[in-house]
Amino acid sequence: MSTAESPREAARRAKRTLEHIKRPVGKFHPARYFRGAGNLGFYNVGTDAMRALARSIFMAHRGEWSIDEAMAFANVLIRDRYLDAKSLGIEIVARYRRDFGPRLLPVWKRWLSDNHAANWATTDAICCYLIGPLLLEHLELGPRLRVWARDRNLWVRRASIVSLIPLARRGEALDLIYEIAQRLHRDHEDLIQKAVGWTLREAGKRDMARLERYLRANGPSIPRTTVRYAIERFPPARRAALLRGTRNGK
Repeated sequence: MSTAESPREAARRAKRTLEHIKRPVGKFHPARYFRGAGNLGFYNVGTDAMRALARSIFMAHRGEWSIDEAMAFANVLIRDRYLDAKSLGIEIVARYRRDFGPRLLPVWKRWLSDNHAANWATTDAICCYLIGPLLLEHLELGPRLRVWARDRNLWVRRASIVSLIPLARRGEALDLIYEIAQRLHRDHEDLIQKAVGWTLREAGKRDMARLERYLRANGPSIPRTTVRYAIERFPPARRAALLRGTRNGK
């Protein structure tokens, strides 16, 4: 790959490479995991091949590209209808995490709100590889996610809680995590309910007693899907007790 090519040209070349190495889907079409994802396409190249391609692109432009060029590359691929292309763009940007700054947060939100990440996998990759690492270095940005939790867009709302998982794993911003979780309990989308449960589970790994108190105090207002996800790391007897103790009317 020529180091003289622009990020847009590199993105087009990467797209051709994905087309070249695509695999037949076989018995289990990946679309089954993305119901309602509309026009989402799949090259089915696999995570290892996608990351190997990302590594080769990064190495070809190392010392030449900054975070700005990486973002220009990703801005092309995030708009592509193929999941693999979106993932490749995110993977390239993630390799520049040391250069992440607050100015990137509104751009990543636009990726979500403009439905360029209109599936759970792309949304979660943006959250866990881009937004989450940014928040780890800039804790002052976390409160902005309160507004995201009220957004009309499903993917922005999911990002408002999933983006906090890297913080949860460090035991940081737990007050904010529980606050946003509580705001999202009224959401009827199962992709939100699962995301909230996932994040609460991660918070509970740091402070299981606090998670148990929260579930017992708020149980009747929490969707059962969220509760089930949140208590996965509790011992079986306590899981059963929490399922009983968080039912409506208990």
